[in-house]
Amino acid sequence: MSLTYLEAIREAQYEALRRDPRVFIYGQDIGKFGGAFKATKHLDSEFPGRVIDAPISEDAMVGTAIGAAIEGSRPIIEMQFADFSSVGFNQIVNQAATQFWRTNVPCPIVIRLPSGGTAGSGPFHSQSMESIYAHYPGLIILTPATVEDAYHMLLAAIDLDDPVIFCEHKFLYYHLKADSLPDATLPIGKARIARPGRHATVVAYSAMVHESIRAADELQQDGYQIEVVDLRSVKPIDTDTILASVARTGRLLCVGESFPWGGVTAEVIARVVADGFHLLDAPPQRLNAKDTPIPYHPNLWKAHRPTAASIGAELRKLLKF
Repeated sequence: MSLTYLEAIREAQYEALRRDPRVFIYGQDIGKFGGAFKATKHLDSEFPGRVIDAPISEDAMVGTAIGAAIEGSRPIIEMQFADFSSVGFNQIVNQAATQFWRTNVPCPIVIRLPSGGTAGSGPFHSQSMESIYAHYPGLIILTPATVEDAYHMLLAAIDLDDPVIFCEHKFLYYHLKADSLPDATLPIGKARIARPGRHATVVAYSAMVHESIRAADELQQDGYQIEVVDLRSVKPIDTDTILASVARTGRLLCVGESFPWGGVTAEVIARVVADGFHLLDAPPQRLNAKDTPIPYHPNLWKAHRPTAASIGAELRKLLKF
């Protein structure tokens, strides 16, 4: 029986609630309603009093979680959309991120952000916030791109003593399926080679991993072997795996769905140029969403974000350098 990306997130939360009485879930309409995307469907009946509906205040939600974590709980916060987490930004970056460093008391909270765009969602329900939160020390930023990672990385995040921003991509909720969940997975902070190659490296994460693989499959018809690196974890970031891939290929394209200015793709290029400039045979490139608010119209949205076609076009330019 296959499992979707969304079902894997639900199963991970079920398992966390089952095995650890300190875990609870807090968010808007997550109880009987099951959440905006049904990621907590039926969990309230399975675990009475531990899947709790929150007021419409992301600030209050995160503040409550921080207080509970300080007192020994391990809260999971569900934001209805990643965009709304900006309302709780002060609590996340000024309280949760600094808690351990100020007091030597850990703050083990997980904040689930339904991230990225879907057709027709527009500027308030489509943003990718990982670059913003990665700027702040004290936060772990995870961006699972597979069903397996959605499950295992969420469980690992709940076990961490650090506050975790868990960026789950809405477009993958139902589009991605797996036949089974393996027992073992890579640790947090370790990237994976999603597709081996030798002519160019694409570093991507979240939904852009799949767009990059599709682009690589297309270029293979012309004899090009493109290596795709799935970051999995934005912070900590696995610089060693990135550099090893660039050493094999000599060319680098970084792909992200977030806005371009100061993003994850820029950080990857900065690290490669600083530590692996001698490995490059061409200037490293990046491809992000357009530097504009995200449009509502499905056709405009498709033109706004990177796609397999636009990634393939950038790779062809890079390969000709």
